[in-house]
Amino acid sequence: MSKSLISLLFSVLLSKYAIAAPASSLAASSTVASVVSEASTATAAAPISTVPYASDNANGIMWSPTTDGSPQPIRGSLGATILGPQNVPLDQQNPDLLAPPTTDAGTVGNAKWPMSLSHNRMQTGGWARQQNDAVMPMATGMAGVNMRLEAGAIRELHWHKTAEWAYILDGYTQVSSVDTDGKNYLATVGPGDLWYFPPGVPHSLQATNQSANGTEFLLVFPDGDFSEDSTFLLTDWLTHVPKEVLAKNFQTNMSTFDEIPGQELYIFPGVAPDPDAQAVADPAGQVPSPFTFAFSQVPVTPLAGGSVKIADSRTFNISTQVAVSQVSVDPGAMRELHWHPTQDEWGYILEGQARITLFADSGNARTFNYQPGDVSYIPASYGHYVENIGNTTLVFLEIYNAPIIQDISLTQWLALTPPAMVQATLNLPQSIVDNLNKTKATVVAPMTVVN
Repeated sequence: MSKSLISLLFSVLLSKYAIAAPASSLAASSTVASVVSEASTATAAAPISTVPYASDNANGIMWSPTTDGSPQPIRGSLGATILGPQNVPLDQQNPDLLAPPTTDAGTVGNAKWPMSLSHNRMQTGGWARQQNDAVMPMATGMAGVNMRLEAGAIRELHWHKTAEWAYILDGYTQVSSVDTDGKNYLATVGPGDLWYFPPGVPHSLQATNQSANGTEFLLVFPDGDFSEDSTFLLTDWLTHVPKEVLAKNFQTNMSTFDEIPGQELYIFPGVAPDPDAQAVADPAGQVPSPFTFAFSQVPVTPLAGGSVKIADSRTFNISTQVAVSQVSVDPGAMRELHWHPTQDEWGYILEGQARITLFADSGNARTFNYQPGDVSYIPASYGHYVENIGNTTLVFLEIYNAPIIQDISLTQWLALTPPAMVQATLNLPQSIVDNLNKTKATVVAPMTVVN
């Protein structure tokens, strides 16, 4: 076909299209350039959601530990009944593991360890049980020991490679120690009080008879791999030193050591000490910073939904590696959504029932339930809350491997961020954004939640 014929056919087709096209289309095609040029100055269209809206499902707790019957892994239309064997008491205590909220997703390590599941080392005069990363792999930064001494019983002279921090659960304990400058210390502390010994500092613990039952306390060590069974004990050391060396060291005869224990004592019975005893006279004097702290005498700070009090290196000066916050939460209230930028949190439930969801980034979240005597563990930067799901006051300890406590409140962060940024991100009503609390609530008041 010749070039002239092709050109003729193309002209005919173009003329037919022009006759058939509506006037509006022709007008539009003639003004394309002006539309393009104006687009750069026109107001942008309102933003639209690029993802679905969050679910309206309240995802409340499905039952409590006191609920009758056998709990089932059913939440709404999800799940089915258990046909095989079931540990009913355990499932009653962990509703958010058996029937998790639909907001849980992905994988998060186990963040709960009941001390009741720990092996108990029983001795004449007391016992000890522990939690460390062997039973709770997530807990890499801290470990805990629950110890009991009958009145007069002694936790023998010893020291650790790591610091030792303690909270007295019941009764009274007399502690003694000597620091690296040869300065000594002796004090008796009671329920709710603390002690702290730096790494390598030797010490002993003994229950007084101020309580007929003796004492029980919680020990926390800033090392998840710590084991109470790997302690530097005085008796253990001396049984592994030649008696000739012992005699030279103490400048005496070998027969002096004929009746020293042939193996470690660890915990053993003793005569209850005088609670008001004074430290042995020391030419070097007393330690400059006390190893104990009367935390029980610290007044609480009242909050909208509970209270809080803190002991860290600003008040308990010697405690440079461990800090504590004791929090109480009223029924229906909660420790607000927050996180700790660089500090792991080792928790211990003293009273009540708790619910905690850990957000571990990248869509990973897991919810756990806690009862008295349970250990919780929350790695640094994990977003979380602590909700009171019981009918009594929730009281728990937040313990950190740090000199001072630091956290970031979700509400305060949003309140101090440009409102337009918050509204554009979360699509919240402007009235809510404008009234976000600019100060940390720590514990928020109970409320009846409606849709």
